[in-house]
Amino acid sequence: MKQSESIEKLAPALVAAQAEIGGAVKGSSNPFFKSNYADLNSVILELKPIFVRHGFAVIQLPVSDENGVGVSTRIQHTSGEYIEQSFTLPLAKNDPQAAGSAITYAKRYSLKALGLMPDLDDDGEAAMFRQEKVFTEDQRSTFIDMIANKDGWGLKRMGQEVGNDVMSGLFSSFQKGEVSKTKAAVREYVGEANQELKDGLNYIGESITAENDGAIQEALAEMNNIELGFVIAGLSEIQKQQLTDMGVEI
Repeated sequence: MKQSESIEKLAPALVAAQAEIGGAVKGSSNPFFKSNYADLNSVILELKPIFVRHGFAVIQLPVSDENGVGVSTRIQHTSGEYIEQSFTLPLAKNDPQAAGSAITYAKRYSLKALGLMPDLDDDGEAAMFRQEKVFTEDQRSTFIDMIANKDGWGLKRMGQEVGNDVMSGLFSSFQKGEVSKTKAAVREYVGEANQELKDGLNYIGESITAENDGAIQEALAEMNNIELGFVIAGLSEIQKQQLTDMGVEI
């Protein structure tokens, strides 16, 4: 695997994105194995809006090596940080159709691995995950309260703290037909928090350039503890040193 020299901004953003990602709905059939699977379009439709909200672009290009053909997948963050990995498959036949099928297969599974995505038939299949709880009742109660209060900041921090397995379990704990609605609500509220975070970081960056320590202190004072934690984590080491030099405590 290849990666940028640092992934300190990419890593927490990817954790937050994976906390929002659900399953890809099975919509295509495999006549040879008589089974359904989530095709590439379903995977992209699930991943793309979440990755965009968290500042990610995904680049996939065909590659080949001694093992066969496949794709190179790079997830690029707005910070400039990235992670990249290639995945190739042997060809049953050496012709364009076999190569195209292998590339599509590699693209789909690389994206699913990136998002930690299971295949789901529908919201009903998600209910099967309820058989084994991966969360506490206190976590579920807190989760429900945050959704009711439209607390995007709390949901964003919860996603980072408990991880993808717990968040997936919390989503799946809802009744059939409510899973998708719950995911949509959480995406909306966390999306609003992400926009506020982006705006806050831009404002502080501009204020540092203008050496306006008063504006920075006022902005920081208006933030709640969770928002403040994310803002501090989003500052570069250079910006933190500049704030220290300006006498601003963070």
